[in-house]
Amino acid sequence: MTVDNGVRIVAGVMVLVSLLLTAYVHPNFVWLTAFVGVNLIQSAFTGFCPAAAVLKKLGLK
Repeated sequence: MTVDNGVRIVAGVMVLVSLLLTAYVHPNFVWLTAFVGVNLIQSAFTGFCPAAAVLKKLGLK
C-alpha cells in the first residue's frame, strides 16, 4: 500500500468516526471532522501531511 492510499484511508476513517461520535456522544465532535478537512486542504497547499509522515515511519512506501 502506498502512503497516498494510507492517508486517504486514515482521513476517511477519521471522518466516519467523528461523525459517529457527533451523533452518539456529543455534538462538539463535529470539530474533529472540521480539523480533518482543514488538514487535508492545508496538505494540498503545503505538501506537508502529518499522517503521511507517520505512515512513512510505519513502513508504507
